[in-house]
Amino acid sequence: MDAQLKKGFLEVCVLAALRNKDLYGYKLIEDISKYIDISESTLYPILKRLENSGCLTTYTQEHNSRLRKYYSITSEGKKHIIDFLSSKEEIMKIYDFIKGENEIE
Repeated sequence: MDAQLKKGFLEVCVLAALRNKDLYGYKLIEDISKYIDISESTLYPILKRLENSGCLTTYTQEHNSRLRKYYSITSEGKKHIIDFLSSKEEIMKIYDFIKGENEIE
């Protein structure tokens, strides 16, 4: 998959993974990897970008005598998912065009 296209999907996948519960980085990779390839070197810049844009907040919690950083989706992050999903028809039109369907003569 094209890197730029994948980047946009990954951001929404991260937000979707956080929709129902707060998660830490390794768990995010584990959950998202079932659907799309993601590595630590890809995930953490996405998390930072989403945090800077107000889509996520973070907090630390102790686990096995170590601090673990958790990510939590905000209302802005939930809105981002809704906006992405509302563009489904546009995305499908582009997909159909590339695939060669619905050609206009």
